[in-house]
Amino acid sequence: MATDTAERRAAHVRGLKVTTLSSIAGIGAAVASSAVTAGMENPATSDTALLVVLGAILVQFPILKGLGVDVDDFGAKDYLYVGFMTFALWFVSWGVLLTANTTLPF
Repeated sequence: MATDTAERRAAHVRGLKVTTLSSIAGIGAAVASSAVTAGMENPATSDTALLVVLGAILVQFPILKGLGVDVDDFGAKDYLYVGFMTFALWFVSWGVLLTANTTLPF
């Protein structure tokens, strides 16, 4: 019984780490995309912004490994989850930044 509770807690903490990092990476990628495309005539169609979000997705796996998440145990579902969460947060956040015509101070 105690082992079952410990395993459930470990799985919950693992899920929290993955979700939190994916969310932060998506929002960070949106801010970086806004900074990279600042001054462009049409930033919404920039391929550079897509490279930023792809980089944000790829950099998460070594970070997760450093946080103690067993990335070697990931299946296709886990990789798709990280990619989708990061992309979704990036898409929404960058869309808000583009719509608000926000300029970043750096």
